[in-house]
Amino acid sequence: MSPSRQRNHDKAELAERNRYAFWPSNRWRPLRQKEIDSLVQNQNSATSWESIQVADPFDPNKIKHSQFVGNVRIGAFEENFIEFQGLKIPTGITSSLILDCDLGDNSAIHHVHYLDHFIIGDFCILWNIGEMQGPGWDPFEIHVMNEKGTRKVIPFKGVIPADAYLWAKYQGNRLLQEKLKEITQKEWMVQSKKYGVIGSHSVIKNVHALRSVETGSHAEIQGAHALHNVILCSSEEERTAIGEGVELTHGIIGYGCQVNLGAKAVRFVLGNHVTLSMGALLVDSFVGDNSTLSGCEVRNVLLFPAHEQHHNNSFLIAGLIKGQSNIAAGATLGSNHNSRANDGELEAGRGFWPGLCTSLKYPSRFASFVLLAKADYPYELDIPLPFALVSNNLAKDQLEVIPAYWWLYNLYALVRNEKKFQARDKRVIKTQPIEFGFLAPDTIEEIFHARNLLEMWVAKAEIRKEGGALEKISSEELISRGRALLSGNAKKIEALEVLGESMENSNRKVLIRKVYSAYHAYGDMVLYYAVKTLLHFLAVHPKETLESIQAKCKEEEPCFSWVNLGGQLIPKSDLDRLLRNIVSGNLDSWDQIHSQYGTLWENYWIQKSSHAFAVLCRYLQIDGISQNQWNEILDQATQIQESIQTQVYLSRKKDFDHPFRRITYHTQEEMDSVLGNIEDDPIVQSIREETLVFKKLVENLRKRK
Repeated sequence: MSPSRQRNHDKAELAERNRYAFWPSNRWRPLRQKEIDSLVQNQNSATSWESIQVADPFDPNKIKHSQFVGNVRIGAFEENFIEFQGLKIPTGITSSLILDCDLGDNSAIHHVHYLDHFIIGDFCILWNIGEMQGPGWDPFEIHVMNEKGTRKVIPFKGVIPADAYLWAKYQGNRLLQEKLKEITQKEWMVQSKKYGVIGSHSVIKNVHALRSVETGSHAEIQGAHALHNVILCSSEEERTAIGEGVELTHGIIGYGCQVNLGAKAVRFVLGNHVTLSMGALLVDSFVGDNSTLSGCEVRNVLLFPAHEQHHNNSFLIAGLIKGQSNIAAGATLGSNHNSRANDGELEAGRGFWPGLCTSLKYPSRFASFVLLAKADYPYELDIPLPFALVSNNLAKDQLEVIPAYWWLYNLYALVRNEKKFQARDKRVIKTQPIEFGFLAPDTIEEIFHARNLLEMWVAKAEIRKEGGALEKISSEELISRGRALLSGNAKKIEALEVLGESMENSNRKVLIRKVYSAYHAYGDMVLYYAVKTLLHFLAVHPKETLESIQAKCKEEEPCFSWVNLGGQLIPKSDLDRLLRNIVSGNLDSWDQIHSQYGTLWENYWIQKSSHAFAVLCRYLQIDGISQNQWNEILDQATQIQESIQTQVYLSRKKDFDHPFRRITYHTQEEMDSVLGNIEDDPIVQSIREETLVFKKLVENLRKRK
């Protein structure tokens, strides 16, 4: 290349670098001859010292045994050391090869064998690195929910589970897919860089290779094997750390994440505050905020926030799991397919909890908060009953389901999980809010559907017992008859053999157990949700009354169809409007779409309150609520709150009272010192406090008109 062309090339490259460098371009100056002499004396070399620029104050004696190629700009040296985890690392550059880079102020760069096309921020430590090579991050695709690869998501910096859901779930909407691709391509144009970037105050130590990597500030990469084409978001408030033996390829990592202990990931997105550790393998998957994957294998999965999978002998493949979920040890979800190709899918609502060594056959679908007992389930499942326990009775060769199991028998765990997920939400910047309440519009609508199913199945059970015919009886008649039966004698219901329908792809029985108790538990859940939501709304809005809420419900039809959009619940009508606005171009950037999520959340509490009032009327089969009726409803809700307090206590007390619980302890004092006392249990204490607050709120708001 001729000297003139080389100069033009250098100017163009520096102009490109200035677009996203951390410093103004006028801070740099050429080296002085005395500085060049000192650099040479310190056994440094350069292809051209004229291509090296520095910032003041500059100390050439801090640079030793290093080579510089192309246009290199070196920041000021004002500090002698950088402290990190008890170590004092001298600032400067030693024993390194640097090509076409910007190096920030007061950085410590030692034994970096190849550093090419990177912008390094201020106060960074780069120590013992084999290779760091630009250019910057390139776009890629991930294929979630299905191994066939037809539900693709094209991620970008700032992507959240709701975005991935729009991409993956609405593949049939071609106009939407084209628009999302167009919007994302615009993001790439802004985010694409020709240089790798290491944010200020970051530490990279003992790493084999970094290629096409961008990090935020205060990032830590220590002992990792290789990162290729990865964006790592980090800040002083939410630091992200990559640890020993990690290999990452084609990924985006959110704020506050921990990836360590041999984890491997390819084509992936981690939301904020995600932990990936203990040799976990993640491929073609999106992991929502506040999740933990440890020692497991996850492929082709879209996980909404607060997913837990801690064991090294479980795998989860090809699914949509809608958050607040837990995959137990030995669970093999995705091993069985029911077609000639690997194209089966799993879809599970919030709170999905398959037990130890659970195996499922695909495709399968589950309502919210379904617990699967340990079993190999030989057939596809479609469980529409929320909060249910599902078990495979091998002795009788039948599937058995207890609806509302969590509420009836393990309220402690249900309450604990809600509080646990709330407490673990350490996000500083909450791009999308999350509904953690186990009673919310999505689960309440599932409960209404489940009650209708139980009503129909009970009616059919009685007709079968009487030897009657079912063919000419409509669904409405069955629901009415079943509702009447379930409002009557419990013993009569328990004497029936109630069978579920279309819940398993087999000819064997699906036995519904504890029907009467479950049906009324569902009713209590609806009433409790409605009253608790309305009390919260009235407490927050002092000018609102029960009458004003009723008036709003009459003016605007409440929504009874809700969608879990990445952990945020929105009415389906609002989602449909959002999709139309994307297709039409009214929303033509991801920032605008995210802003719309925020607007929808601002409306959520009003919509939720309207929904609560509407479902209360629907449950009680009335058009409006008088003051006397409201007082009776408040009394019922108070009784339910007291029952929750009692059941939380009793379900936990079993752990302390069971005789086998005591067999490993010599004395009661030893047991108390290890396990503590039930009276000191934080969940028990919390629910008691909530009950007092609930009662006080009821009395304060009872007479508001």
